[in-house]
Amino acid sequence: MKQLFTKASIIGVALLLSACATVPMASVEESNTTKQFRSPEKGNSGLYIYRDSFIGKALKKNLYIDDKFIGESAPDVFFYKTIKAGEHKISTESEFSNNDLNIKTESGKNYFIRQYIKFGVFVGGANLEQVSEEEGKKAISKLNMAVSH
Repeated sequence: MKQLFTKASIIGVALLLSACATVPMASVEESNTTKQFRSPEKGNSGLYIYRDSFIGKALKKNLYIDDKFIGESAPDVFFYKTIKAGEHKISTESEFSNNDLNIKTESGKNYFIRQYIKFGVFVGGANLEQVSEEEGKKAISKLNMAVSH
């Protein structure tokens, strides 16, 4: 019985790591234009949220800005939103409840948030971290833009 459980667990993890989730994608042109990282207009900030982790390729996780749904993330995608400069709550769906990241943005600047998948009890969870502009641009240059709501 123990061997059966071990084999089933290994197969489950392998499937979780090898399958890929898909979400609606923006056009190549829109994605490439957004990857130019232009400064947002006065009073606004640019927010890039991306997912580049190897773990959890079969999982899609909801993303929110100030409790407003912006889309489902999938592996190797990013979202871009223009937001008013100020304090914001960025949230990701996780295993049991949302995980939040509070940030304060300044007018005319871009901000980069990395969503990553972590192992959970029943299914992979997700979390968020703010990264440097350099790290964010490097990662996003290899990704494609998802359609946001």
